[in-house]
Amino acid sequence: MEAIDALTTRVSGSELGDPAPDELELHTILSAAARAPDHGRLRPWRFTVLKGIARDRLGALFAEAYRRRHPDATPAQIEKEKNRPLRAPLVVVVGAKVNHESHIPAIEQILSGGAAAQNIMVAAFALGFGCAWKTGEAAYDPEIKSAFGLAPTDAIIGFLYLGTNRMRPATLEPVDLSDHVVEWPAA
Repeated sequence: MEAIDALTTRVSGSELGDPAPDELELHTILSAAARAPDHGRLRPWRFTVLKGIARDRLGALFAEAYRRRHPDATPAQIEKEKNRPLRAPLVVVVGAKVNHESHIPAIEQILSGGAAAQNIMVAAFALGFGCAWKTGEAAYDPEIKSAFGLAPTDAIIGFLYLGTNRMRPATLEPVDLSDHVVEWPAA
């Protein structure tokens, strides 16, 4: 797929199943992520790949963190959290490790992580895979951040779910750019 086609037609995946990207495809996808814009070449992004039973471990972590944040949670709510990582055969947790010693503002380091996540989504789409970017409370939970080697001041950019679309995602209508673009006058 041509780059412009991937960028202008990409849609988020839904109902993702096997197969997930294989090792070579995943290497290609993560190589694209590592080409994200990166002011100061700090390379703040961190990619943690979860497949197989590692997703169950993440589900247990999600459930425990949810129970801690919501002491009155019902068993159904806890079970829903536990099953979130099973939505796809492969999960990539994208984090941004913020270097507070750098003159590069933290927001720019986090935005670099966001650009890396976008590159993952576009690369996966270009290779024929579906990808869904999720966050929720779990992305901001200090204990979940810690499980991925991140400090409270670092960021989980998102949990990216990758696999093969079980059904074709809805095609999106083109965006009317006139609603989002203005030209700043020269004078």
